[in-house]
Amino acid sequence: MSMVFCGIVPHPPIMVPEVGREESAKVEATQDALLELGRRIKASGAETLVMISPHGPVFGDAIGINVEERAAGDLARFGAPQVYMDEPADLELAAGIKSRGKDFRLLIVEVNDRLARNYPGRVSTEMDHGIVVPMYWIKRSGWEGRFLAVSIGLLPYHQLYSFGIAVRRAAEALGRKVALVASGDLSHRLTVDAPAGFSPRGKVFDAEIVRIFRENNLRAVFELSDDLCEEAGECGLRPIIMMLGALDGYQSRSEVLSYEGPFGVGYMVAGLEPGPKDERRAILADLLKVREEKVKVRRANESYLVRIARQTLENWVRGIDKRPDPGEVPPEFRRPAGVFVSVKKGGALRGCIGTVKPATPSIVEEVMENAVSAGARDPRFYPVRADELDELEYSVDVLGEPEKVDSLDDLDPKRYGVIVRGRGRSGLLLPDLEGIDTPEEQVRIAKEKAGLGPDDEVALERFTVTRYK
Repeated sequence: MSMVFCGIVPHPPIMVPEVGREESAKVEATQDALLELGRRIKASGAETLVMISPHGPVFGDAIGINVEERAAGDLARFGAPQVYMDEPADLELAAGIKSRGKDFRLLIVEVNDRLARNYPGRVSTEMDHGIVVPMYWIKRSGWEGRFLAVSIGLLPYHQLYSFGIAVRRAAEALGRKVALVASGDLSHRLTVDAPAGFSPRGKVFDAEIVRIFRENNLRAVFELSDDLCEEAGECGLRPIIMMLGALDGYQSRSEVLSYEGPFGVGYMVAGLEPGPKDERRAILADLLKVREEKVKVRRANESYLVRIARQTLENWVRGIDKRPDPGEVPPEFRRPAGVFVSVKKGGALRGCIGTVKPATPSIVEEVMENAVSAGARDPRFYPVRADELDELEYSVDVLGEPEKVDSLDDLDPKRYGVIVRGRGRSGLLLPDLEGIDTPEEQVRIAKEKAGLGPDDEVALERFTVTRYK
């Protein structure tokens, strides 16, 4: 088998002595485990190391592969420019992965200087810390070879998983010995001073991931609930799923080399050694069935307004020049009101458009108008495509009447949305958004949306919403 080794690594810059200084000693177990992982990669005979990072250029509908001739980056933004990597890239393997990705209708974007020039600030060919940090330790183990940097895509799990299969097939076609490593931290919410705040479910998520790899029960990764993964605030799940695809249809042995979380973030190092072929471990078809079942369940349980939003956007995308039949409209939706329609894909926002004041005679008509706008006219995103429709999840927020308030003390970001008005501009933020826990943060973001500065004086209004899913 050309896929000779797989692994999972964390990437906190603080564990690099040139960055963390004395603090780096607090993650000695992780450092030692990374050195051991590097020794195993070297012993595997890997000629090329492919590493997947969640902190490179992230695309909503594609996976990125850096195709510059050399993979280079440093830790200058963390105060250590002397820590850098500069490795020859395996462009032959990159081309093979892109070609094999077509077998799964998987879009793979070549990240190069030209793309970076076209999207300054959004795309870079410099290796991010998700790669430079673990490579710091792997290189110390003596491994030498060619390298490929891969960034995650905000794609459904079955497509992410198929990427790993594409890597394996490309390696086999070239007769290349390849190691595939997922770079990602686990929960960022283990303690009250953690980077993303505290959640008791952070420790639950980490315990589950560690158990899965200690027990070598890799299929169980796909049984983790969406709520648990979201509450954990992790950044490693997508890279892990992409890596696991390389082992599809093969036996493997996994070993957790270390786990710790002294800074409120979970760091796990694990190695996976591929074994003989075993068709019972080919699960891509099962993932597709699970996806289909989830779609059925989601649609069977969607609210009336969400059904109207979904069917309206689906008709528009498919070129059907008519709106869905709303049937018998419930009395509460016959009145006018402001409405926001939000569309998500893979847990990430795919579009959100709304109206503070109603522009149509009824809530139902407002939903129809804003559903098309959310999917096709949100300037932050490309219009929704037909092949995405089954992956989309919708929510509809019906706004109450805004009321003026005198101070931040009258705001509660979990209960109220906020409207800021100043210098002839206004910005709105819905309530109960992930990561927004204080009125100060809520107002700051609303000001940014309005194009206002942090010190600009604004009038405040709050409003309630009724959310439908």
